[in-house]
Amino acid sequence: MVYNHTTPYVTPHILHKHYAQAYDAEVSNLIGKDLEYFSQAGFDMDRIQIKRNAPPAVLYEDAIRNEGAIISSSGALINFSGKKTGRSPKDKRIVYEETSKDEIWWGSVNIKMDEHTFEINRERAIDYLNTRDNVYVFDGYAGWDPKYRIKVRVICARAYHALFMNNMLIRPTEEEFANFGEPDFIIYNAGQFPANRFTKGMSSTTSVEINFKRMEMVILGTEYAGEMKKGVFSVMHYLQPVKFGQLSLHSSANVGESGDVTLFFGLSGTGKTTLSADPRRKLIGDDEHVWSDDGVFNIEGGCYAKCINLSAEKEPEIFNAIRFGSVLENVVYNPVTRVPDYDDASITENTRCAYPIEFIPNAQIPCHVKSQPKNIIMLTCDAFGVLPPVAKLTPEQASYHFLAGYTSKTPGTEDGVLEPIPTFSTCYSAPFIVLHPGRYAEMLAERMAKNNVDCWLINTGWTGGKFGTGKRCPLKYTRRIVDAVHSGELAKAEYETFGVFNLQIPTSLEGVPRELLNPRLAWANTEAFEREVRKLAGMFQKAFALYESDVEEKVRLAGPQL
Repeated sequence: MVYNHTTPYVTPHILHKHYAQAYDAEVSNLIGKDLEYFSQAGFDMDRIQIKRNAPPAVLYEDAIRNEGAIISSSGALINFSGKKTGRSPKDKRIVYEETSKDEIWWGSVNIKMDEHTFEINRERAIDYLNTRDNVYVFDGYAGWDPKYRIKVRVICARAYHALFMNNMLIRPTEEEFANFGEPDFIIYNAGQFPANRFTKGMSSTTSVEINFKRMEMVILGTEYAGEMKKGVFSVMHYLQPVKFGQLSLHSSANVGESGDVTLFFGLSGTGKTTLSADPRRKLIGDDEHVWSDDGVFNIEGGCYAKCINLSAEKEPEIFNAIRFGSVLENVVYNPVTRVPDYDDASITENTRCAYPIEFIPNAQIPCHVKSQPKNIIMLTCDAFGVLPPVAKLTPEQASYHFLAGYTSKTPGTEDGVLEPIPTFSTCYSAPFIVLHPGRYAEMLAERMAKNNVDCWLINTGWTGGKFGTGKRCPLKYTRRIVDAVHSGELAKAEYETFGVFNLQIPTSLEGVPRELLNPRLAWANTEAFEREVRKLAGMFQKAFALYESDVEEKVRLAGPQL
């Protein structure tokens, strides 16, 4: 058979060179005040193309075309953050200015930056963005309760960053988008471009800085997407107590069929995301919440889960959420099949996936529950292997452990962390804390007392020995313990006192080995165990000395006694 044409048949629009580009140009949809805003901010509107709230499909195309991204076998976008694969806490700065200077807890976490240096870096970021062909803008919300939420605008040069924040912020409806108006907080992400090390106050080519007077954030020298997410949390961690009188928390949260809410406190790597994704309970959120006078609401519109060693068997909800629209960050994949290799840590231990919370089948939508918490679970990852897998805390012990915030930094959660390092992170959120820890602790104690909340310390770290000799507590046992908290089984259990730490631990729990419940029984060498217990207790006392003058004696005495 002879055909009249000599070229293979293709869909006509593919032959049209400018078809997709013509559509892309409509995405910005900037008119009136929006156009004026970007012009006044210093953006060269005659040169750059702004894509505002572009749909995921368009962001996929741009990331693949311009950034070397690929589509995984399950449909997620795989992209890479370059040299920085974790947060850079030593490069975080807060601008020292008159509206917030008396509220901020200044020190190694919140390092001062003068207003002039911020202006220099802000200008540097905008100048860089003006050199890009495409600039992406995402307008969304932080906070599911309309009474306490803020409007956030993200301006960036990478499609992957825009898709990431599309997943992590709360996506506006068409009506909300049309009437979005002026944002309350703006992020200028020029992370591909370095900071000038010789600018006053700069310690490296990376700078992550927040100005509460201008309500702006500037990112230079790091393309790790998590910096934007935690920048929004830092702002909410400031605004909720100061402006709204509500308690912001670094926690995950879920709710049972009877409306019983559980808050999970803990740093990255302790199990907040994993344990709150429970098929028998509705997920409110996996990382950042506000405990308000009206109930509990999620700050975010998505989840940012660790992917290292992820499997469908261990974490089915998270595994199945990795599909079209999700972002896989720094995950190694098979170049032929495009199947992600979640066990491969050759790029980083801190492999991540960002997905909309709607991708979790049992998510509580909207992520706002109008009931007060019934249980609080404080998660720790003990590298010494001496803390029990579960202990019931008194109100005073709850305040003590909240202020102490003991855990171990796990590999990959911060740049340069290659093995677990014992650390004390006050309020389980030291890297993101803005106000004095005592303010958060006082609000927590008041709300716990008012609502008669039970508090539990759960260790997801090592057992039978410290890191290197013992093993990580099996997830199935930790899940069983959490189930027993929710069922009320643990509240009715018999307890014994755990030595130096004076913790109340259950003597038995069906489905959990006796030697696991009491760490002393799991160690082959009792003397080595006692030595590690006393060593850790001394670390607690040294760390808590920072807060001793700010708490009541009964809270001071709630810690370990040597």
